[in-house]
Amino acid sequence: MSKITPFLWFDTQAEEAMNYYVSIFKNSKVNNVSRGPDGNAFSVAFELDGQEFIGLNAGPRFKFNESISFFVNCENQKEVDEYWNKLIADGGEESMCGWCKDKFGLWWQIIPKQLGELMGDSDPEKAQRTVQAMLKMQKIIVADLQTAHDGK
Repeated sequence: MSKITPFLWFDTQAEEAMNYYVSIFKNSKVNNVSRGPDGNAFSVAFELDGQEFIGLNAGPRFKFNESISFFVNCENQKEVDEYWNKLIADGGEESMCGWCKDKFGLWWQIIPKQLGELMGDSDPEKAQRTVQAMLKMQKIIVADLQTAHDGK
């Protein structure tokens, strides 16, 4: 187990959420499901692309919000599209600047590596054009970032 593991508080959907996330991210797996006397999942342990997570069914007292999100570093637009579409499916929501919320209320940042590369350009005007383009987007579109960066 990693020294630091994200711990997610769910109302009653920890097992459903775990199975949903494992189906989205490659190199993922269910590690454990602990069940209570009623047979329902009490806690779950799983890995998403090698990162360990624990989920707990502990009731409706706490909800996820934007102050915590998971950053997904994507290689290209194809990965952005794949993760984005799966995470907003079935009741998820799009937000701004590459952020989206899944159907369980967990927030994700689906970010192509090209965003950091273009925003980090040594030419401040190109970098600023990239930032301004990103600020107008929901899902990040690499081609539109490149067009803005190049001043076209």
